[in-house]
Amino acid sequence: MGRTRILTEGQSYTFRSYFELPYEADEILAELGYGLTLGKLELPHTQQSFERLPALRQQIEDVLPWVSLSSETARREVLVAPLLLEVVRTCRCQLKIEYPLTVSDWLKGSLDYLLRAESSLTVIEAKRDDLSRGFTQLAAALIALAEVEDREIFYGAVTIGEAWRFGKLDKRDRNIAQDLNLYKIPDELEQLLSISVGIVSADKSQPNPPLPMPDP
Repeated sequence: MGRTRILTEGQSYTFRSYFELPYEADEILAELGYGLTLGKLELPHTQQSFERLPALRQQIEDVLPWVSLSSETARREVLVAPLLLEVVRTCRCQLKIEYPLTVSDWLKGSLDYLLRAESSLTVIEAKRDDLSRGFTQLAAALIALAEVEDREIFYGAVTIGEAWRFGKLDKRDRNIAQDLNLYKIPDELEQLLSISVGIVSADKSQPNPPLPMPDP
């Protein structure tokens, strides 16, 4: 007996539709022609320092006790936008917000954020603090980008504001790797900036440094 189909021919699916589907990510991606692997990714990172990092971290820490982060808008304004704007300042890359992309009836919608210079980084905000389903939405967006851009490797991140998870699409192997690491704001703000700038600036000479061990 064959596997039950998830996606229906002739039906329209946006990137956000994949967040709502009640199926596992690997099952959904299989219907889009991709495999899914989980592991600790060696992500690009930059060696440059961030002069504005102390001020940015202080800005976030100062307002966190006073702002409710129960809505996507609040998380976007307080946690996501400041980090992405710092990436823009650092690497002089383009930042596109709600970037429309249509490839087919199964691959269309808007990318929450698209950072683009030598390479690109797609960032998706997960609804209802659900990183798992948010990653499925991110994966669909990366597959769409891979259909229209002439590169082999594509990076993306899904975030709930306080926590970020990265993914990597390999077009040649038709596989998407989900990083097991989570990066937290504000504690790992520097690592998040380093990885994001490293991806967008195509600085792939250095793997992501290991996470520091917690204090005993």
